[in-house]
Amino acid sequence: MRRWLLPAAVLAALIAAWQVAASTDAIADALNLEPFLVPSPSEIATALWESRGLLADNAWVTLKEIALGLLVAFAAGVGFAVLLHLSGVLRLSVYPLLIASQTIPILVLAPILVVWFGYGTGPKVAIVALVCFFPITIATAAGLRAVDPEAVKMMRTLDASRGQILARVEAPGALPYFFNGARLAAVFAPVGAIFGEWAGAEAGLGHMILLDNGQLRTARVFAAALVLSAIAIALFGLIALAERRVVRWR
Repeated sequence: MRRWLLPAAVLAALIAAWQVAASTDAIADALNLEPFLVPSPSEIATALWESRGLLADNAWVTLKEIALGLLVAFAAGVGFAVLLHLSGVLRLSVYPLLIASQTIPILVLAPILVVWFGYGTGPKVAIVALVCFFPITIATAAGLRAVDPEAVKMMRTLDASRGQILARVEAPGALPYFFNGARLAAVFAPVGAIFGEWAGAEAGLGHMILLDNGQLRTARVFAAALVLSAIAIALFGLIALAERRVVRWR
């Protein structure tokens, strides 16, 4: 129970302190802002309820982008990790470039993809996939290399082929590493979707946040951010549940 009660108690205390500070204009005075720019949790909850239909419609758009991007990242990340594991030449030549590619800010790539492919779902899916590809690839590749060499040696003594060793020893051993990378990707995926929508979109939570921020509807901006956080937490929980069902030996 302590795993849930202690974080819940800390969260409740933070929300209560926020409510008091926002209601008394303490935060606004400290930041030298107008009070309406610093909504209280109760005002955010009101905006969440009053705009529930609009938030649900835009959340569905963002959720589709996230889900499709994650699926692409899973397939591409695992496939590329297997190639890196099987080919030493490819690993030596491409792995440093893979690391270097992460130094390019996604904020730079997002507008370029939107210019190339338009304002549809495709660029957002590509951005989410790019954000999630790296942690999945690195984690899976590390898991494939971390397999017990004695188990691989035993499979070779049994005249197992390279594909059989990969399927029966290395792939199952790499599953915990893959799920670690997948959980990390689930946290990053909503960020990638929001960046893509900020670069150019006609719907989605990122598009909604951008419009509301320009109109100083700060309570609804916080409400949209809360929905986005709930999506990330739900994805993280689903992947953790899948890990418990698949990786039973842990």
